[in-house]
Amino acid sequence: MEFLPEDIARYSAEHTSPESDLLKQINRDTHARVMMPRMLSGHVQGRFLSMVSKFLQPKTILEIGTYTGYSAICLAEGLAPEGHLITIDVNEELETRVRSYFSQAGLTSTIDFHIGDAAKIIPALNQNFDLVFIDADKENYSLYYDLVFEKVNPGGAILADNVLWSGKVTQSKIDKDTHALIEFNKKIQADNRVENLLLPLRDGIMMIRKN
Repeated sequence: MEFLPEDIARYSAEHTSPESDLLKQINRDTHARVMMPRMLSGHVQGRFLSMVSKFLQPKTILEIGTYTGYSAICLAEGLAPEGHLITIDVNEELETRVRSYFSQAGLTSTIDFHIGDAAKIIPALNQNFDLVFIDADKENYSLYYDLVFEKVNPGGAILADNVLWSGKVTQSKIDKDTHALIEFNKKIQADNRVENLLLPLRDGIMMIRKN
């Protein structure tokens, strides 16, 4: 997932606004106590998500893939007054931990946390969104995109994480997740309803603006 030379990555982090104390705690706890800590957005990507949200000042955000709640807290930093964020994750084992972090962040009434299958939950959401962040199972990225697209307001944004997949998207031998991401990237590139930018930040973020 790390494409930049270590010294450049460190320099970038040193010249990026710092994490809050709570985000630092979540970062430490996730790496110490939770499986697959590489799934955490982390410092630089977290500040990127926060800044995009602050630029857009969304009233509504949808996140697909909560993990330990780090990215949701970052995204919530840019919410408009009285705005809210819905986040969905299939892993019920992390629910208590994540709800505790949301409580510590003062976001209990701001974040609506769903445990379950996003493919079933998304169609039942009767609202539109200004910002969507997709960071869940890679095989279903295209499905999630199709499910959320009509729920995204014109001028709204969709961000999809891990679209470079540790560089595997450029290799000849690919697994099913890599294939799914290659097809997703092609799908976005061919979609004339949007503008898009594949940003090589960390593991790659596809930035999509709905026309």
